[in-house]
Amino acid sequence: MNGLTRLGRMALILAAAVIVADQAVKWWILSALNLPLLGSQQVAGPFYLSMVWNAGVSFGFLKAEHDLVRWLLAAFSISVAVILALWVRRAERPLFAVAVGLVMGGAVGNVIDRIRLGAVADFIDVRALTVGLFPWIFNVADAAISVGVFLLLIDMLRQDGRERAKAADAVGGDAA
Repeated sequence: MNGLTRLGRMALILAAAVIVADQAVKWWILSALNLPLLGSQQVAGPFYLSMVWNAGVSFGFLKAEHDLVRWLLAAFSISVAVILALWVRRAERPLFAVAVGLVMGGAVGNVIDRIRLGAVADFIDVRALTVGLFPWIFNVADAAISVGVFLLLIDMLRQDGRERAKAADAVGGDAA
């Protein structure tokens, strides 16, 4: 990519690492552990592995029962990942690069499931820990997307604060 900064490269490497980790864990869950046959297994305390096939958007929102919707969701996810890759290539802020890398990797990890398996494999179940506050079962890619969006919001707020401080300094400097 032309104009790729060091942080842009780091974001792409992080996205690739998320994809590999997500797919490796899903392989273990589906093939080695065979969680679809087991259904739900307690791991420790309130942490369970519970098999759910998510045909919708993140955390099961907007169910996509038809094949056309599956492919539209896959195309949308790929488009988002490409736009994010173009956006991050000139990254200058580390938090921004990490955030976008996590979102890209998570989006691609889930789209691989959608294309290969017809639905996204979700299995991390902490519902007992959250006592109804978080009723969803999710996967590594979903976690990366959620953390990435949270970090992106923090980065945007920090950037907005920096810009306001610069504007205030400029106004204050003109008054002196």
